[in-house]
Amino acid sequence: MNPYLVAVLAVLLADYAVSALADWLNVRSLRTELPDELRDVYDPARYAQSQRYLRDNTRMSLVADSLMTALTIGFILAGGFGRLDRFVRAAGAGEIGTGVLFAALLLWACHLVRIPFAVYDTFVIEERYGFNKTTPRTFILDVLKAWFLAAVLGAPLFAGILWFFGRMGALAWLYCWGAVTVVQLLVAFVAPVLIMPLFNKFTPLAAGELRTAIEAYARSQEFTMRGIFVMDGSRRSGKSNAFFTGLGRFRRLVLLDTLIARHTVPELLAVLAHEMGHYKERHILKSAALSIGVTGIELFLLSFFIGNERLAQAFGLPQARVYAGLFFFGFLFAPISLALSVAAHALSRRWEFAADAYARRTADAEALIAALKRLSVDNLSSLTPHPFKVMLAYSHPPVLQRLQALRRGLPPGSDPRPSAGSSSATVLGSSSRGPSSRSA
Repeated sequence: MNPYLVAVLAVLLADYAVSALADWLNVRSLRTELPDELRDVYDPARYAQSQRYLRDNTRMSLVADSLMTALTIGFILAGGFGRLDRFVRAAGAGEIGTGVLFAALLLWACHLVRIPFAVYDTFVIEERYGFNKTTPRTFILDVLKAWFLAAVLGAPLFAGILWFFGRMGALAWLYCWGAVTVVQLLVAFVAPVLIMPLFNKFTPLAAGELRTAIEAYARSQEFTMRGIFVMDGSRRSGKSNAFFTGLGRFRRLVLLDTLIARHTVPELLAVLAHEMGHYKERHILKSAALSIGVTGIELFLLSFFIGNERLAQAFGLPQARVYAGLFFFGFLFAPISLALSVAAHALSRRWEFAADAYARRTADAEALIAALKRLSVDNLSSLTPHPFKVMLAYSHPPVLQRLQALRRGLPPGSDPRPSAGSSSATVLGSSSRGPSSRSA
C-alpha cells in the first residue's frame, strides 16, 4: 500500500481520536457541585442548564466529526479525488482554471455537508437555550454571502498561488508567502468598512454617559480610536461581545447592542480596558506576525510535497497536480498544525491574563470581576473544563482561573459583587481570533 496513503489515514484517525478524547474528558469533568466562587450569581437550575448545554453541543460535535471523518476516508479510498480531477479537467479550463474549479467544488461539497449541522446548532440547540435570534432568511443570506466572499477573495488568491507554483520554480513558496501576506493585511485593514457590514449593521455610538466615559478612558490611556460603533448582534444571537477591529485609520471599537443593553457603564469600561490591554501589549501585531510566520513555514514545507508523484497516486491521481497537492499536503500537515494550534492557544491564554492585568491596573477591577462572573452565567459557560480540552481548544483561560488571577491583584478584603443586568459576551469565548479583531 502507498505509504502516503497509510500516513494520511493514520493522521485522520488520530486527529479524530484526539478530538473525541478531549470531548469525552471534558464532559466527564462536569461537577454537580457549584464552585464557591460563583454561588452568588449561579442558581442550581441555571448551573444544571449550562451542563446540559455543554453535553448537547458535545454530542452534536461528535456526530459531525464522526460523519466528516468517515466521509473523508470513504472519499479517499473510493478514489474520489481522482474522479473529481478527471471531471474538472474535462472542462478544458486550463491548468489554473481547472485548479480553481477543483478547489471550488471540493470546498463547496464540504460546506454543504456541514450546513445541516449548522442548522441544527442554530435552530435547535441555540434555540433550546434561548440564544438564537437568527431567522431562516438571515441564515440563508449569511451562507450566500460567505460563498460570495470565498469567490471574490479566495478564488483569485488560489489562482495566484497556482500561478506562482507553476512558474516560479524553487522560490514559488516565497512569492506565495508575499502574496498571502499582502491579502491578509489588506483584509485586516478593510474588513470593518467593506466585509463586516455585509453581515451586520454598524451605527456610531450615540452621545451620552457611555460614550463620554469611553472617550475619557481612551484619552487617559493616550489611545486614539477612529470610531465607536454599535453592532446589531441581536439579529443573530442573545450572546454579546465587544472588540477592536481593523488597522490604522480603519481601527474602531465595536460594542454589540446586547452588551450595551445589559451591562453597566463601569462593567463596559472594564471590558474595554481589557481590549485596550491587547493593543497596549501589542498582542494584535504579535498575533498577525505569528500568523504570517506560520503561513511561511507551511508554504515552505508545501514546496517539498506539491510535485510528489507518490502523494498524488495515494489519492488516485495519475500524476501530481499543483492544485490537488495543496489539499493533499493539508492532510500531512495536520499533526504540525495541531502542535502549532496548541502553542498558539497557550500563548493566547497568556495574553488574556495580561489583558486582564492591564484592565485591573487602569479600570475598575471589581467591575471586571463582576462582569466575568455574570457573563459565565448568561453564556452558560463550562466552569470546570478538562485541562486537555483547554490545551487543545481554549484561546481564553477558564473563567475561574481568570477570577483567581484578578483577585490576587485586589486589596485585602475586596469582595466584588456583580451588578444586576450584566450579560453574556465572548469575553469567555474559546475561539481563536485573527489579526483583524480580538474579543475580550
